[in-house]
Amino acid sequence: MNQQTFSLQTFPTEEYLPDITITGNISRDHNRLTINYQLAGDLKQVVISSPADTPNRKDELWQETCFEFFLGIKNSQHYWEFNLSPTGDWNIYHFDDYRQGMQAETAFTKLPFRVQNQFDSFLLSVDIDLTQIIPPEQVLEVGITTVVKQTDNHITYWALTHKGTAADFHLRNSFVIML
Repeated sequence: MNQQTFSLQTFPTEEYLPDITITGNISRDHNRLTINYQLAGDLKQVVISSPADTPNRKDELWQETCFEFFLGIKNSQHYWEFNLSPTGDWNIYHFDDYRQGMQAETAFTKLPFRVQNQFDSFLLSVDIDLTQIIPPEQVLEVGITTVVKQTDNHITYWALTHKGTAADFHLRNSFVIML
């Protein structure tokens, strides 16, 4: 098993930043990927939507607070974007190349994950079998990100690293975790 911890950094901005941290861990055991996020701090500054009665696949989850991760196969331009909303709604997109050929990844019909909203932290955990899209012997390049919507409607962008002049989670040189 390959396991690593992470801490996300906000894209530099002159806007007011919430007093929060986003940390977690990621592991891959054969082809099972597990990611645990913890958003901690002054959660009164962050819009965290309540869980939906029935989580669904939805587009544009990044318009609100949304936990995301990107998976690419080493030496390939193809990659996937996974979006996980605190509501339980989700989506997975496949790209042929940098922001090219975006389409819903149909290999998954559901993406179960767990959320836990506590007084001073919000936890999100996802555990998925990648066999439907990635062979187990392939080395993964991973980018871990989060979009945070503040109560004043300002949006901040959090990632392992920010390689561009604008917040852009799709840049492959920001997929810095190897599993």
